[in-house]
Amino acid sequence: MLLQGKKALIMGLANNRSIAYGIASCLKAQGARLAFNYVGEAIKKRVEPLSEELGGEFTFQCDVCDDAQIQAAADLVKEKWGDLDILVHSVAFANRQDLVGRFVDTSRDGFKLALEVSAYSLTGLCRAFEPLLHDGSSVITMTYHGSTKIIPGYNVMGVAKAALEASVRYLAYDLGPKGVRVNALSAGPIKTLAASAVSSLKDIFNHVEAHAPLRRNVSTTDVGGAAVFLASELSHAVTGEIIYVDSGFNQIGISA
Repeated sequence: MLLQGKKALIMGLANNRSIAYGIASCLKAQGARLAFNYVGEAIKKRVEPLSEELGGEFTFQCDVCDDAQIQAAADLVKEKWGDLDILVHSVAFANRQDLVGRFVDTSRDGFKLALEVSAYSLTGLCRAFEPLLHDGSSVITMTYHGSTKIIPGYNVMGVAKAALEASVRYLAYDLGPKGVRVNALSAGPIKTLAASAVSSLKDIFNHVEAHAPLRRNVSTTDVGGAAVFLASELSHAVTGEIIYVDSGFNQIGISA
């Protein structure tokens, strides 16, 4: 097994259709030990049964907008595990009203919220968990093609993902001397709870299936397989990268 005994913290598990679930399942299949966060009691009721199903060792409250909760999470992981091999950041949020209509109508507060939750949270987590990371540790976050190209309806989330991808490069530079790798997976569209907020989702699915080189959409386990690669020693010299898992759609310039 590629990840036997490796300790993996999964931030952002929502349900059994989420990308975080697919990644956690694939990491577990390769021998990783798992732990999960939740935000509030409503999410806790969903996360704890999933953690039990996946063999998670513990769950904990952590709102990534609260530095005190992030630090408390780092302290708990240190107490439970001592150090950390894999940190998966699968966290993003924007107000639904900012994902319809025109990007120019994004509110100031909506812009700040999307950037704080979807981009800054990765930096906050890396800073708090840095003392637990070591040579060979891997940080993995989730992004999307809307960070570099116009995806109607993705709006402010595209801007947030662009900031996230820039953060990946700077964090890779900062943590690299310690032997810690930081990368992002840019997944194709997947029918998750988060994606359902994007108004053009159905059209995007149909377009990818019709025009991507592989002529299909991707699954959460497709993303999970790529995460296993980034979490393992197979990617020992890979950092600061945005790796696409989208059936090759990002390479298409114009539809035939």
